[in-house]
Amino acid sequence: MSFRDVTLNWLHRYFSDEEAVIFALLIVFFFTSLFFFGAMLLPFLSAVVFAYLLQGIVTPLKQHLKLPNFLAVLFAFSLFMSILLTLIFWLFPLLWNQLLSLARELPVMAKAMQVWIDQLHEAYPQLITQQQASSLLNEVVNDMRMLGQTLVSFSLSSIPNLIAWLIYLILVPILVFFMLKDQRQLVGFITSLMPKKRTLMTRVWYEIDAQIANYIRGKVLEIIIIATVSWVSFIFLGLNYAELLALLVGLSVLVPYIGATVATLPVALVAFFQFGLSSDFMWVIGVYGVIQALDGNVLVPLLFSEAVNLHPVSIILAVLFFGGLWGFWGVFFAIPLATMFKAIFYAWPTAFYPEGEEQIQLTQLD
Repeated sequence: MSFRDVTLNWLHRYFSDEEAVIFALLIVFFFTSLFFFGAMLLPFLSAVVFAYLLQGIVTPLKQHLKLPNFLAVLFAFSLFMSILLTLIFWLFPLLWNQLLSLARELPVMAKAMQVWIDQLHEAYPQLITQQQASSLLNEVVNDMRMLGQTLVSFSLSSIPNLIAWLIYLILVPILVFFMLKDQRQLVGFITSLMPKKRTLMTRVWYEIDAQIANYIRGKVLEIIIIATVSWVSFIFLGLNYAELLALLVGLSVLVPYIGATVATLPVALVAFFQFGLSSDFMWVIGVYGVIQALDGNVLVPLLFSEAVNLHPVSIILAVLFFGGLWGFWGVFFAIPLATMFKAIFYAWPTAFYPEGEEQIQLTQLD
């Protein structure tokens, strides 16, 4: 069988259905638009995330409390704005001050690291030579200096972006409100643009809609729980930069398997420079380990159940690919996008032939 015959056979098997061709074009258009216009669409994509999140509040208010749609939307939106204003005027300034304080303390940490490495060399000369100690110290000092410069340059470069952030802070809440209030009209308008025959699209949409809604609400709830528990634990243990480290630990759950490993380093370093190799340091590491274990073995199964049924290799590849394309939002939506591709793969119509009929079909195509 020639390459042309194989190609025609493959095209006929997977694209013989008109809806499959239209759906494939829509997928290509969607991802092309995200690739080229992702930065421009950022306020819209952010509003979609918040609308999915708040819909989990609106729906119970309408179903269980029998509130009208407008009142349910108004209550959820008011709660959203209250949390947003609290973050803007309390949490973000606190985190910013801690970040700058950490940047100023990095040289002190570098000197402490130098003393510790010298002590390690004196105590165990057979374990680490003077050359190795100097090389290790230079590496650590250079890394800390680069980190400090990065934090300072980030703080300076972020000043021109304040206007863009102010625009986002106005646009996103407006978009969220109208997405919640006029959900039926918006969905109806999008549906009217679709072809009349959309069995495949409907099947994939219902599965993806449930997956995205479950993932966004579950992931945000997981971040809040992990960050809060970490913050309370760090405050109780007297760890410096408790709010900053707790936020980092909470956000680390966005990247399965990798995030926890990355978040461990700053927690361990801050605890080491503050407490040294003491029992307090061991308590911090032990409590942090318990939090990570409970997250992976208790919290994630409770929040997500069997909704995200993907192999760990698929999840890591999705995080690397989409994160490389779209940064933070690519990482956030990596699992829903991977789930979407899986749903499309299993729902895609195929034309399988009985044995011996492929050649007949290809002859008819000729």
